[in-house]
Amino acid sequence: MPNSGLRSTMLFVAGLMGLFGVASAAAASHGDPRLLGGASAMCLAHAPALVALHAGCAHFRTAALAALLLAAGTALFAGDLTMRHFSGHGLFPMSAPLGGLTMMAGWLAVAIGAFLPRKRDEDA
Repeated sequence: MPNSGLRSTMLFVAGLMGLFGVASAAAASHGDPRLLGGASAMCLAHAPALVALHAGCAHFRTAALAALLLAAGTALFAGDLTMRHFSGHGLFPMSAPLGGLTMMAGWLAVAIGAFLPRKRDEDA
């Protein structure tokens, strides 16, 4: 995927995550908030991170990888909690822990990016 397409996708996913975060918070306020509240929190925490990665994509090499891992992990984690809330069972066995580990890997990619500047930063 070309860089501009990837960056647009990053921003699009951030918007959907924010939308789902607010919607699931509203739904959680009308019943048992444990599962939907957790899904909402993860979405509302990671949507701004994706916006920041979109803005900083040109400044460190791991931004795209970090965004992919954070988006996929959040989708797995929040999707599993939402599915459990509405159907009583998760997406698949261990999907929430897998999503959590994937989010952690995304944050590790952000941290590693501090030591891997883009080529144009190295030239300066």
